[in-house]
Amino acid sequence: MDYRNKLEEIKLHSELPRHIGVVMDGNGRWAKKRGLPRLAGHSEGVNSTYEIVEMCGELGIEVLTIYTFSEENWNRPNWEVTALMKLLVATIDRYVENLYEKNVRIRVIGQLNKLPQVAQKTMLSAIERTRINSGLILNVALSYGGRQEIVGAVKNLITKVQMGNLNPEDINERILSNELQTSDQPDPDLIIRTGGEYRISNFLLWQIAYAELYITDICWPGFRKSHFIDALWTYGNRERRFGKVSEQIQPEAVF
Repeated sequence: MDYRNKLEEIKLHSELPRHIGVVMDGNGRWAKKRGLPRLAGHSEGVNSTYEIVEMCGELGIEVLTIYTFSEENWNRPNWEVTALMKLLVATIDRYVENLYEKNVRIRVIGQLNKLPQVAQKTMLSAIERTRINSGLILNVALSYGGRQEIVGAVKNLITKVQMGNLNPEDINERILSNELQTSDQPDPDLIIRTGGEYRISNFLLWQIAYAELYITDICWPGFRKSHFIDALWTYGNRERRFGKVSEQIQPEAVF
């Protein structure tokens, strides 16, 4: 079926994911295959990102989390880290007004304070500019790691216990979730990973406990609207049981 027809079917379907996370992998490999420098892959990946953000807004997706720069990415060569930070600043400067007009709200998860000052300033300005928007929440994961986020949440709970504001016996999944940076958002329903690697890479480890995984060999710079629709189509045909058996699930229409 043509992706445009799939899109029309998807728009009629009532079970779109509320929250989608994307591991945008394969920029370097995309560039290398074409005899281009790595940065060319990152730059082309920006176009894919904007296209997917735009599509999520059109479909009414509540939250899109993009794994932009992981905590482990600081281990890359200095020149590449510097280039990525400059690309981040240039991208936000270029698109922030357009995202504001499309009712997108920009947020950051991760350790923003680890970024260069100019990148911090740019992201804080974009957050403030789009703060009043009520459409798609765009979580930009920067210097982010799932393990680090969980450790931070545990430290917050320890502090509350030490201050007498929390009884240790009261700590449960909900209490811990409230300390995460996505505490006011639904957990991801769908995780998309491009580039063909079969791993999570320390991405939203707590939140994706019941997320559906969609992995494609297409590298991120080549991942566009039609591929995103394929991912949603696949998601729509998954049976999400949450520990139950098929017979317990109320039959639902699929694409």
